[in-house]
Amino acid sequence: MDIPALLQHFRTHDAPLVLSRGGDLAWDDAELHRSARLSDPEGYALLALVPGALPWQRARVLLCTLAASQDGLDERTRATLAKVTRALMFGLPPAYAVTALLALRRLRLNHKHATRAVVTFVLEHPEADALIEARRPALVDCFEHALGKATARGCARLIAEGDTGSGRLRRSLLRFTSDPAAAIGRVRALYAPGTYGAVAPQEPPAPIDQVGERPPIVTPTNRGDIAATLVHLYRGGPAAELRPALAGYVAEAARGLPRLAGHVAVVLDTSGSMRGYGDREWAVMSQAAALRLVLAEVCERLTVVETAEVRVRLTAAETGEVRECLTAGETAEGATDLAARLLDALDTRPDLVLIVTDGYENVLPGDLARVVATLPRAGVTTPVVLCQATFTAGDDLTLRDPAPQLPRRPFWHQDDFAGLLPWLFGHCATGRDWIRTAMLSRLEGRLEGRLEGRPEGRPEGGLEGGLEGRVEGGRT
Repeated sequence: MDIPALLQHFRTHDAPLVLSRGGDLAWDDAELHRSARLSDPEGYALLALVPGALPWQRARVLLCTLAASQDGLDERTRATLAKVTRALMFGLPPAYAVTALLALRRLRLNHKHATRAVVTFVLEHPEADALIEARRPALVDCFEHALGKATARGCARLIAEGDTGSGRLRRSLLRFTSDPAAAIGRVRALYAPGTYGAVAPQEPPAPIDQVGERPPIVTPTNRGDIAATLVHLYRGGPAAELRPALAGYVAEAARGLPRLAGHVAVVLDTSGSMRGYGDREWAVMSQAAALRLVLAEVCERLTVVETAEVRVRLTAAETGEVRECLTAGETAEGATDLAARLLDALDTRPDLVLIVTDGYENVLPGDLARVVATLPRAGVTTPVVLCQATFTAGDDLTLRDPAPQLPRRPFWHQDDFAGLLPWLFGHCATGRDWIRTAMLSRLEGRLEGRLEGRPEGRPEGGLEGGLEGRVEGGRT
């Protein structure tokens, strides 16, 4: 399973699942999902929880996970898949989840874990009453496919006759629910006459991603707490007050994240273009430095090679403390020699090299691309990726791609780190375990921090307070 490519696909390919009136299911990336699931069922499902994955991609993962047999999987893996399934069903907009469950029916696939999941969605969704009122035919189809048409209608008949707990009803239906009383009432509603024009709920009851509101007008100081504090430092603000605040924001961003067992080398562009000018002065540099500081907390070993001078610095991963990160006198004086610094970084024998730049290469333009092209012929197999610091999400990067053959991902806000780190670490051998651990922690609600920019008032306990346990009732 190519984790970086899959994550890139999850965040960019927004084609819907299409169910035709004739019963056909159309999705253009079915083979990609099926092959990824076959290679690692648990890892594939957990990737759907990485921040930034599109709802239609998460719906595909839900469909694939429910459609596949779990024969041969151990109990721990089955339990994880059940939790991911629940997180996706209640974390997607209801229309997306219903489409995935209807697709399961169109494929004529059903397993015991799918039966549990569908019954849970139909009868225990927090908005189940409104969904049944608005989407009755679709939910009846899902319900009857899960239990079997004869069984489902038999249960509805028993309930209509006043049965609330016979042995037959328990065996056929109630054993799949955690709240039999609510389930009985909703089955009764499911087979009752509907109300024309009822509006279905649109928002997920337990969103998988909860990012703070992005500013309508971007400034150097509203792109995350770490970058804002660095901007004030670079502009000569009171260091005695700002440095402790910076350390606190970095610690909060990295709190609960697993450590990456490996050596990461960062080629950090500290040239004049990174400083910027006017209203944007220090905006890009501060965001790049913010990423550097978070990486220093997460990576067991981090080496930073700066472009302004030929030097390699020890950072927080090795000194055990947050150092001053690029004072105003240490940057904005040199040119962007990314190619030479890449070779310096490779000399440290890292597991992964990350180039952090705004994309402007003003020393021998094209040199980085030529060096990157020669690395395989020189026997260098170390993965190299490029993270592009931008001022806003809408920056035009057409002329700012110094090495088109490198995997590339832009970032402009501290919130972007939550999706950036899994994509980044997915390129190295130890990254697979890091992603699995991070997403399992997120699923269980143990991962605390602000990599997704938790606004004031958001509950503590993980990125958004955790996914598991955020919806009352039911077990999958």
